[in-house]
Amino acid sequence: MRGDERGSGERPALARLLAISPHTFAAEYWAERPLFTRASELPHTFGDLFSAGAVDELVTRRALRTPFVRMATEGAVLNAARFTAPGGFGAEIADQVSADKVLDEFAAGATLVLQGLHRTWTPLAEYTRQLVADLGHPAQVNAYITPASARGFDPHYDVHDVFVIQIAGEKRWRIHAPVHPSPLRDQPWDEHRAAVARQAENTPEIEETFRPGDVLYLPRGWIHSATALGGTSIHLTIGVAALTRHDVLKEVLATAAQHEGLRAALPLGVDFTDPAVVAALVADAVDDLARFSRDDPDQAGQVARRLARRVRTSTRPEPIAPLATMEGAAALHEATTVSLRHGLDARIGDAADGQVALVLPGKTVTLPAEAAAALDAVIVGDTIRAGDLPGLDSASSLVVARRLVREGVLVVR
Repeated sequence: MRGDERGSGERPALARLLAISPHTFAAEYWAERPLFTRASELPHTFGDLFSAGAVDELVTRRALRTPFVRMATEGAVLNAARFTAPGGFGAEIADQVSADKVLDEFAAGATLVLQGLHRTWTPLAEYTRQLVADLGHPAQVNAYITPASARGFDPHYDVHDVFVIQIAGEKRWRIHAPVHPSPLRDQPWDEHRAAVARQAENTPEIEETFRPGDVLYLPRGWIHSATALGGTSIHLTIGVAALTRHDVLKEVLATAAQHEGLRAALPLGVDFTDPAVVAALVADAVDDLARFSRDDPDQAGQVARRLARRVRTSTRPEPIAPLATMEGAAALHEATTVSLRHGLDARIGDAADGQVALVLPGKTVTLPAEAAAALDAVIVGDTIRAGDLPGLDSASSLVVARRLVREGVLVVR
């Protein structure tokens, strides 16, 4: 199923990147074709998300380490030693970004790449979490800072969809149709290097000069390259690791081990050199798997939970401040409003008799069985008063809420 009928108000992070409705984008562009939008057509600018000042802040004051930083010249990635160095007494780790070395390489024409900004720059961390909720697919953010007239990378394609936001300066982009449409993550462009190079010599599908505030959506597999013009260019690339039907099939197969028929041995003497025999085996296995999916309603539920968990675990949950969290837990009272941390992978798991378990990344929180209804309400994500958790009296509700705040499950709203 492609797209849905939800309006742009329900996908505000995505709508910010579009001059059309999210529904139209989902139906006509998503995973199919590029969409280039001028800043003048968009309802918002992007200075609140990133800027040249943010680049200098990250390079000079945040002690970034590889692989959060890399540099490239004419398509070749530089050895990290050329732009990193120890941080001095008490910070001797050798792979910290060096502002002096970055300046030298940048002045010589190298592109600076700041990777994982959805982890290191707060405005983009917040925005990316909202965008993942809108898209239903994992996303991450890099910044590319290119000196005038420099080409950062050779024509190539990505194995993820991207939204490109021009932040500063101008950049000339050339975009060509795929030679390997919809590549999977283990199908990188260098496996088709010759075909990519030939395609890049043809007339591009899109050739535009990007200016601040312009946005491009590019499905995975589309070939692209860019050259900075007339000054330093800064653009953000939001990479979207779209889940595919291939991912669905992998999760279905992961659950198929529960089906006795699919676990059964093949007949003796199977001739695996005969394509017709193998084709029949494949057809039988597919039929058995389809029957299994129809006859066992829980299988679809298992697949759904596994796919949902892949999205949640690929995205950093809402950050929590340890000291403020402890103070907030101590000050909690019945009227305090709390809710599940945004993006937290939390699910109800198995527990011993008389207990209920909440499974989190890296740990499991167990509570008395009387808290089961409360945990069911918590993982839905609704905001609720600390003294009003379902199934508990006010005092018990407060005790459970305080425990879940301390465990990093709930946050005070």
